[in-house]
Amino acid sequence: MKVEDCIFFQLAKTSQAATRFWGQQVARFNVTAVQAMVLNFLFDQDKVPSHRLGERTRLDSATLTGILDRLETMGLVERKPHPEDRRAVLVCLTPKGKKLAGELRKTMEQANREFLQTLTAKEEAAFKSLLNKVRAR
Repeated sequence: MKVEDCIFFQLAKTSQAATRFWGQQVARFNVTAVQAMVLNFLFDQDKVPSHRLGERTRLDSATLTGILDRLETMGLVERKPHPEDRRAVLVCLTPKGKKLAGELRKTMEQANREFLQTLTAKEEAAFKSLLNKVRAR
């Protein structure tokens, strides 16, 4: 087998291309690709405990803490005490963060269409299904 045919090489190069593409799409908002995805998750569900956000984003605690620190410094999120669990904090979008997250959502939807434009609707559905199946392995 040639290295170029190895699934691990193929997945790594696909991931690099997707991350680079997404990063270019969100650069105009002065956020990184990962920061933009965290904001998109918060757009779906705001005022979420940080551990739940970590589960949803599949980011480890240390990585998520650094991202949230930077987003907080930028005035996009704030951490508030959980009203029912004093050990937990809620991650909340600020008004500035809500506005940006809405813009990022539109950008994400357009970027998905553009990145996958060479696939038919059926191929796109199959591709996403196969990625989910492999990732769940």
